[in-house]
Amino acid sequence: MQTARDSSVRSEPPEGGDGPLSTPQSLAHALTRRRSEYMGQRKLRVKIGSWNTAGCPGTDKDIGSWFFDESLAKDLSKLRVSSEAGGPKHDDAIIDLYVLGLQEVVDLNTTKEYVNRVYAETNNQIAKWRSAVEAAIPAGYEFVSAEQMVGLLTLVYASSHVARHISNVSTQQIGTGLLGYFGNKGAVATRIVVGETTRMVFVNSHLASGAGSSYLDRRCWDVAQIASKMQFDPVVNNGVVEDFSDRFGDEDFTFWFGDLNFRLGSLPGDDIRRILTLHTRGEYDLGSSRPPEPLDGEPVIIMKDEESDEETATASSATHSRQQSFDSETSLPDPDEFPEDPSQDPASLQATLDSLLPHDQLRQVVARRKAFHDGWKEGPITFLPTYKYDVGSVALFDSSEKQRAPSWCDRILYRTREYKQEFEKKVLEEEASKKKDEEMKSRGMDADEDVLFSYDPDEDGEEQEQELSTDTGYQYDEYDENDDQMEPQSTGADRVQLELYTSYQRVLSSDHKPLSSIFTLTCNCVIPEEKAKVHAEVARQLDRAENEGRPVVTLVLEGDAAQDANIVDMGGLSFLAKKSNSITIANTGGVPASFSFMGRPAVDDSDDGIQSHGWLTTSFVKSDASAEAVGPTVMLEPGETVTAMLDGQVSSMPFLRALNDGHASLEEVLVLRVDNGRDHFITVRGQWLPSCFGRSIDELIRVPEGGIRKFLDDANIHGAIPYDSDVHCSAPRELFKLTESIQTLAERCAADASMLEDMSVPGDAGWPFEAGACSLSSDEKQAVQSCVIAALDTDGSIAGVLPVELPSSHKLELVSSVLLLFLASLTDGLITAQMCARLSTTIPSPAAVPQSAWPDTKVKMLDVLSAAPNHNLAFVFLTSTLARVARELMPATAESRAEGLQRRLSFRKGGEADGAAKRRRARDRRYAELLAPLAFRNSSGGAEAARDKSARDRERAMLELFLSLEMQD
Repeated sequence: MQTARDSSVRSEPPEGGDGPLSTPQSLAHALTRRRSEYMGQRKLRVKIGSWNTAGCPGTDKDIGSWFFDESLAKDLSKLRVSSEAGGPKHDDAIIDLYVLGLQEVVDLNTTKEYVNRVYAETNNQIAKWRSAVEAAIPAGYEFVSAEQMVGLLTLVYASSHVARHISNVSTQQIGTGLLGYFGNKGAVATRIVVGETTRMVFVNSHLASGAGSSYLDRRCWDVAQIASKMQFDPVVNNGVVEDFSDRFGDEDFTFWFGDLNFRLGSLPGDDIRRILTLHTRGEYDLGSSRPPEPLDGEPVIIMKDEESDEETATASSATHSRQQSFDSETSLPDPDEFPEDPSQDPASLQATLDSLLPHDQLRQVVARRKAFHDGWKEGPITFLPTYKYDVGSVALFDSSEKQRAPSWCDRILYRTREYKQEFEKKVLEEEASKKKDEEMKSRGMDADEDVLFSYDPDEDGEEQEQELSTDTGYQYDEYDENDDQMEPQSTGADRVQLELYTSYQRVLSSDHKPLSSIFTLTCNCVIPEEKAKVHAEVARQLDRAENEGRPVVTLVLEGDAAQDANIVDMGGLSFLAKKSNSITIANTGGVPASFSFMGRPAVDDSDDGIQSHGWLTTSFVKSDASAEAVGPTVMLEPGETVTAMLDGQVSSMPFLRALNDGHASLEEVLVLRVDNGRDHFITVRGQWLPSCFGRSIDELIRVPEGGIRKFLDDANIHGAIPYDSDVHCSAPRELFKLTESIQTLAERCAADASMLEDMSVPGDAGWPFEAGACSLSSDEKQAVQSCVIAALDTDGSIAGVLPVELPSSHKLELVSSVLLLFLASLTDGLITAQMCARLSTTIPSPAAVPQSAWPDTKVKMLDVLSAAPNHNLAFVFLTSTLARVARELMPATAESRAEGLQRRLSFRKGGEADGAAKRRRARDRRYAELLAPLAFRNSSGGAEAARDKSARDRERAMLELFLSLEMQD
């Protein structure tokens, strides 16, 4: 429990925390550290009852007779907390907390019965005892907790004023019975927190039974097991969860009660019965000259022993105890009527009890430090043993065949945190003293010699402490009734006062007598008004510390300091065109700032689930002239700057089609995450410039001269081109322009290669559609390709956008790559899926067709394609272009020139024809392999869709057939 004042507020997050100081977790930590400023003290009265009901029926009906008193039902609103040194005003008659511990609420006499009934009656027993308690408890109390483990049951009730201050209720079951863990023996423990600070633990236990030494050792083992296994849920205060579970021993107040089963082990049971029975009959009442008389007309309470003659025992005296009602009165001594110091009267009952207590096993194990020695206390025992009685009797001890010796089996012990700490301090002092003695003996000095040096006549009194026993370390005389290690010794620092510790002889329904204790506790608790003030102050301090210590960055859009940097307009974006913008980020705070752009999840912007986040990329570069790239996370010192680059480019085919159809837009929200600072949200927008790429042939044939952008703008069309628009050409105009430009560039390459010695055309069979050794970088290639695409979209000249400095071979390669992109972007392809299906039926194996039948096969293919004239014309125009390019490039290659020279030097006939035919077939085959997947669409409807090998071979063979016939023509 925190007692020292700590008004400081740390500027760093609490240990283990992730967020800034403004988080609720940090506020709760700071509020908890200053808890002493809003704490006060109050008196809390706790009544604890313990009873072994022995599984007897009807015991629940007696609960109100001994544990509750109707006179306690008073106005609970008088309870209040005060921070004054004198403590709170408190009505001493009010019980704030009732804790009832019961044992053997279920009769489990045999192992078989236990196994058959374990946990079977838990809910029934809790409901039964709750009903009995709530029928007897005074008005104004609220249920707090109930926990049962087989025969053990603990019920906790609190006054309505206290109940609202109880939190962190946690219960646990610890079994130590059969096999060391079954619940027929063990404990149920309950932990509560009162007023956010005061922790209380109530342990209701039933330890191993039996009178022998082995059973005594087992009881000590049970205690150790219960203490070691007891662990509660972590305490949560002000929303802060403690790092560790609440271990036993961390609490402020602990109460251990129940049937502990410790006996008067060293005395004969008959002697104990005889002497106690005489007291119950008034035999030691020296102040009376009259012989004992029956109790208010009731038969005299007698105790049969070995010397009793069965024939002299009257029937009435043998059966009277079981016939008494609870309301019958007797002349038993009332503990309240004992002399002021009954122990000084040798004839008193208290003197007799004091003579028996040194033989109590519990006190003996405490003295030997085997159990309950670490700070536990017990009130003075001024009542008869609680075990064992004949059921239905008053003070009639066990008359069964076993005749068990009376013992104080049922006990209520208590401990405070201070008691435990005092014991631990004492152990450390003993260890230090023992170590000192060993050191002196090692130097050849006896302990007696040390007395001459350590004795101080000014400080040491005449009386010296007795030497510690070598066995136990305790100054304990087994028969010294004045030396009690467990009796409470009142000190000024004690926070617990025992008001009552007694048993109830007139409860007859069990062979155990119940007992109860009333404690007055001095507890620390929260003063709500003071807590509210501290909370407000802590919140202000944290807010101020946050504003002063959190990193702050400022964003400025490049080129216009007055423009809102949270909105970035990338301008118009066309397919493959790259646009860039930049934002200057400055650390304008007083502490270093670390930040990065948060990862953006894939967002579906279209009905087809198209992911659009790929169009925008971010990076950081230094703000100086070097513009050197830095990592994805940037750390800036105060006053430093960095540039955030925003690059926009549409390169994804699915996203391209979604933009053309109007199902997607160029808009993104970037999040600049500043560690321990404020997030900045940047909206990036762009305007999509419609493109002829990513459309169908049926759309493109409806585009007039002037380009698709002008057409869509004039017609106010947003999205796909309606199929009811006028048709302006028989095949896409863009395909005409691309193929025408490729033919022109191929002729130019052939001419340059023949005229220039340093000029050569790549000899790869797939060139220019298969990339060659172009000197341009990937970004430079995309820049030229985007210019060509823009020319197609605006009906501009392709030759006019090609860089003049590029050689003709590079230009041809770039334009050819744009043609491949165009074919791949067609949504329906040159040969649609339906046409592919019909071709596969008409010509199942075109590769097996002999060369002589090629013309007829071509006619059949054209008949199928004629069902879609626009697609047919586009396909024929493409194959014608490919054949012309192949024809132009064949003689221009270095291999062809070398072969011509060799031919002039060779006298072999037929060499020229054979070489040209092989090269031509190789080029036809490679062109067909490259373009067939783009020109044909299978049934799945996409150029990239997976196809089986036979389908790919069939499409390649059909395209190769057209190329070969075009070459022959």
